[in-house]
Amino acid sequence: MKILVVEDEQGLREAIRASLKKEGFLVETAEDFHVASEKVFVYAYDCILLDIMLPHGSGLDLLEELQQAGKSENVIVISAKNSVEDKVRGLALGADDYLTKPFHLAELNARVKAVLRRNTLGGKEEVAWANVRMDLDNRLVFIGDRPTDLNRKEFDTLQYFLLNPNRLVTRTALAEYVWGDHIDQSDNFDFIYSQIKNIRRKLKQGAAAVRIQTVYGVGYKLIHR
Repeated sequence: MKILVVEDEQGLREAIRASLKKEGFLVETAEDFHVASEKVFVYAYDCILLDIMLPHGSGLDLLEELQQAGKSENVIVISAKNSVEDKVRGLALGADDYLTKPFHLAELNARVKAVLRRNTLGGKEEVAWANVRMDLDNRLVFIGDRPTDLNRKEFDTLQYFLLNPNRLVTRTALAEYVWGDHIDQSDNFDFIYSQIKNIRRKLKQGAAAVRIQTVYGVGYKLIHR
């Protein structure tokens, strides 16, 4: 899952990025209002960590723009200002949570996971379809009762399919979800073909009741066999 960290303090921004990456998230960052505004309206994120006090603008103003665009879900406001007024405004604008600095990174990670479970996964700690099941917290995959070994990118790729079963997944959307925002600058998607090939092989070896179907010229679908 993809997280955007909007924070102008470089040390904290990099510490949050490193901590979330250890938890298996794909993490993008923005250091000021303008960069954040461009990213949130061009790319899709599963969760946004949004500082209030930013160079060139306020995080709350950006949150208001997100609300007007219907994109304010899964936002956690992070701020050095322990102001009841800011907290009330942030929550009124659709933020899911509000965390005051300084905070422990472990608490931030827990808040991110809670928001994702509540909003993206409907409160679930796993996703499953047919006989394929994913334990999201521990990043484990089972086909039936047997564990299946996937590397990090394979896990993230299969997770995206399981979150969108029987739906067309474009190569661009999949690449942005698994590899990040700058993937649209890539000349080709050969790296996706390699991941899909490996996942197909492992699903077949495990006798999975699902398979990844190619929709030529567009992308893929996860379907029942």
